[in-house]
Amino acid sequence: MSIDTQTTNVTSATGNVFSDLGFEPKFAAELKSQSERIIADKLAIKEHLLAELAAWIQAKELTRSDAAVLFGVTGQRISDILSKQATHFTLDALVEMLLRTGKSVQLSIQ
Repeated sequence: MSIDTQTTNVTSATGNVFSDLGFEPKFAAELKSQSERIIADKLAIKEHLLAELAAWIQAKELTRSDAAVLFGVTGQRISDILSKQATHFTLDALVEMLLRTGKSVQLSIQ
């Protein structure tokens, strides 16, 4: 039995996944705008949490390996924190690490 691995049809992307999925152009543009806003908002929250973590690690003068043990992550993850690689973390992971510092995390919905 052989598997056909040849591509027979490729549709070019438009840059708007909602348009590519067949939504009407106006609605697709609205959906894209909403999703970009949500992504930007989440990224801003992650960046704030990362800044808090990085500042705490530096204030405590922890080595990367000591911080990794404390947070239960690898040294590379600590490097990602210190270089503020927000897209490498979930909100849940960042909150968990902040709680391990003894800090409290509060959520405000406006």
